[in-house]
Amino acid sequence: MTLDPTLLDDLQWRGLIAHSTDLDALREAFTSGSVRFYVGFDPTAPSLHMGNLLQILTARRLQQAGHTPYALVGGATGMIGDPRDSGERSLNSLDTVKDWVERVRRQIEPFLEFEGPNAATMVNNYDWTASLSVIDFLRDIGKHFPVNRMLARETVKRRLESGISYTEFSYVLLQSMDFLNLYRDHGVTLQFGGSDQWGNITGGVELIRRSDGGTAHAFATPLVTKADGTKYGKTEGGALWLDPQMMSPYAFYQFWLNVEDEKVGELLRAFTFFSRAEIEELEATHAEKPFLRAGQKALAEHVTTLVHGAEETERIKAASAALFGGGDLSGLSPDTLGAALREAGATTVDGSDGLPSVVDLLVETGLAKSKGEARRTIGEGGAYLNNNRVEDPEASPSAADLIGGSWLVLRRGKKNFAGVEVR
Repeated sequence: MTLDPTLLDDLQWRGLIAHSTDLDALREAFTSGSVRFYVGFDPTAPSLHMGNLLQILTARRLQQAGHTPYALVGGATGMIGDPRDSGERSLNSLDTVKDWVERVRRQIEPFLEFEGPNAATMVNNYDWTASLSVIDFLRDIGKHFPVNRMLARETVKRRLESGISYTEFSYVLLQSMDFLNLYRDHGVTLQFGGSDQWGNITGGVELIRRSDGGTAHAFATPLVTKADGTKYGKTEGGALWLDPQMMSPYAFYQFWLNVEDEKVGELLRAFTFFSRAEIEELEATHAEKPFLRAGQKALAEHVTTLVHGAEETERIKAASAALFGGGDLSGLSPDTLGAALREAGATTVDGSDGLPSVVDLLVETGLAKSKGEARRTIGEGGAYLNNNRVEDPEASPSAADLIGGSWLVLRRGKKNFAGVEVR
């Protein structure tokens, strides 16, 4: 195993260190041997999201540099949830959390290597928390946490006026105990996570020092935000989920393809494994010719491939090319085409008594305001069905025109298109 001595410099260049304990000590640890580190994921939903992806990819960077990952899925902490800025979390049942633990594990596993000299290990904090008595927890863990320090945490301060339960207030003790257990049982000496977790992370560092007299390291990645400072990862449908059942791969790809010009360089650094030279070349191209969207295209293809695989990414690119470039639609995957059309806004029609005319479909999908306008569009040569120009104002699609047995693609002009799902 060969350690990469440039790891810390690369993390800093990529903007992945927002907070840290002693950087000199961390650099020495990184260059002295394989550091055992951990990053945690609470199963508070059935899928991980964009913010979790940043942590997974950071863990992958550390493993590729020669260090040893412990991926913790919080079967115990997921029963509680880290305090939010507003309102108590809804507590999920044990069975629900167990199911989500397995889903989250399956999402993490493809990103890490579980064989080799610095093989990853998957752990669940429920294993060492479930049998712990309240007395032992208070004596062995609680005694090391001054209440005034806990009250000083930003999230707690924001919640004190509106109210915070002891359950959420005590979350920092549980996460800190995770670090202590991994330190004792596995020799883990580094934890990282998002900057919103910094108080919990440093709580673990301090617990190791107070209880065992040990030294541990920590760093936090920045929150990923839009150009206006608001959080990324929210779309009209909710979070930017990694599960293809909760967010289609096509919608996932489109998210990255449409990020703001001001954020392209930052996201390329944080979410891709392109080299520094490759990223700087993309940034230079983007600065010179932003209309080409070279940075966004490279970002979307790379991240979608990481999460959904190369084959799915190629299907998405083919669908985009066919929809926006007027190519052949017949060879596209019905699932990918359907996801693309639903993302653009699809109309559902009942085909049990035959299909409506193209004129009616143009109006129903909103591509034309009236039947008269629809007929004029057809007469001027601007209406297309499945990328084939419609020349007859009285034309109606047939069952043979249905792509995948249920889809029609209507287009007005070059860029305005709509999907019709026939049921």
